[in-house]
Amino acid sequence: MGVPGHTTRNAPAELARTELFAVDAYLADFDATVVAADHDQGRVALARTAFFPGGGGQPHDVGTLRWDGGSAPVTKVKRDGEHLWHWVDAPEVPTVGTEVAGSIDWPRRHLTMRTHTALHILCGVLWSEFQLPVTGGNMEPGKGRLDFPLEGITTEFGSLLERRINDEIERAREIVVDFVGRDDADSDPALIRTAANLIPREIDPLRVIDIVGLDKQADGGTHVVSTAEVRRVVVTKTESKGKANKRVRLEVTDHD
Repeated sequence: MGVPGHTTRNAPAELARTELFAVDAYLADFDATVVAADHDQGRVALARTAFFPGGGGQPHDVGTLRWDGGSAPVTKVKRDGEHLWHWVDAPEVPTVGTEVAGSIDWPRRHLTMRTHTALHILCGVLWSEFQLPVTGGNMEPGKGRLDFPLEGITTEFGSLLERRINDEIERAREIVVDFVGRDDADSDPALIRTAANLIPREIDPLRVIDIVGLDKQADGGTHVVSTAEVRRVVVTKTESKGKANKRVRLEVTDHD
């Protein structure tokens, strides 16, 4: 298995060549060529990109594109049809064939990575302790939430989860990424509980994030390389969102 910020095992060659965020979450700067330009919407598609386009509850990256004679903030990134489009805040977008240098807003990306990993730790704790799957979730840099099929939830339960999450952070569990064939993925209970079987069959192999010894899920987002890099988590709220649907909200922090 490969580490998210270093090497990745079994990555499809075309994906590794074009979607750099999928094989190296720590790549903040890259060069690329504009392959499509949409002047009406103020967006461009690149031959390759390190910008995460959003998905699975994780927000898209922002940053900057620079080219000969111009530069512009990247305000939005989204998969649309065959391209990953980058919306740029500029009077004119660079034309097809232009060489550009891209830079991710690294502090924001890294905070998002820490948050995403914290949510996976929460998911792993709930599964290992209570065999509870996740029914929904969302995040923004620094904070996020997950929903679980619980009949009831208390403040004390939230405090228990916070302690367990921070225990796993202190264990400095390695986090690795792998690409797993669908037949193997669909037979793995750890992946089936996160609804891997609902992902279209044409997505083969599946990208899998493994917090070694705790949690393993099909996932397309960016993560840190060790639970220790999350630093610390605070469970800020537990709430009911209906019968047998309870929500846990958390934040990542640098302090105790």
